[in-house]
Amino acid sequence: MAVALAELRKRSSLDEASPTPLYLQLQHLIREAVRAGTLAAGEALPSERDLASELGISRVTVRKAIAGLVEQGLLVQRWGSGTFIASERRVEQPLSRLSSFTDDMRARGMKPSAMILQRATGPAAPNESMALNLSPGEPVSRIHRLRLADDVPMAIENAVVPQRFLPDPQLVDGSLYAALGARGLMPARALQRLHAVLLDKDQARLLKVPSGSPALYIERRSFLATGEAIEFTSSYYRGDAYDFVAELTLSHTAR
Repeated sequence: MAVALAELRKRSSLDEASPTPLYLQLQHLIREAVRAGTLAAGEALPSERDLASELGISRVTVRKAIAGLVEQGLLVQRWGSGTFIASERRVEQPLSRLSSFTDDMRARGMKPSAMILQRATGPAAPNESMALNLSPGEPVSRIHRLRLADDVPMAIENAVVPQRFLPDPQLVDGSLYAALGARGLMPARALQRLHAVLLDKDQARLLKVPSGSPALYIERRSFLATGEAIEFTSSYYRGDAYDFVAELTLSHTAR
């Protein structure tokens, strides 16, 4: 723990004058130390008091940073033992909110990025026509990407949008929803279907996990406020990195 504290102090670049809140700066510092291997899986994090003293910040700031990283799955807290680096990194994703991968990762203080695997236009395949309620052969734009958070592969995503809404897939540089929003075409609602699958060799290679690893396959159909289908996306999410969470309430009938 003393070594970890010394390394964090050496890496520290916390700046009170920065527009980025100190707790987010501390989260980034801890995240970078984990990525570099300075803080290893299962290792104890220094106490709130020690971190605050060594880094010259308040315990309230430290507590807020740690709480956020616990929520993101990077840290785990064990009653009476302290805070530890999680043995595996997980992201909790609520199923009740329509948002983009980019926004989700940024909300967790993580840096989203994408590796473009393919961009193309062409006639819709039968399953795409059915999902998007298109005429047979109507043109669509396709974007096949590997989605990353803090440079860690998280999901393989294949998005299909009617070409009348997205004339050129090159228009999508980062977030698909940002590109659609810039054209005044932000989705208003979506339907999602998910089930467990095993990754094949090529999918596992992209996600940097062993072949046959578990994953969550998700199909999303998004709609404009007018009811027109605008997006059909199929994705493979790493099973060791994602927890999808849904809030359930008892119906009035059951009550």
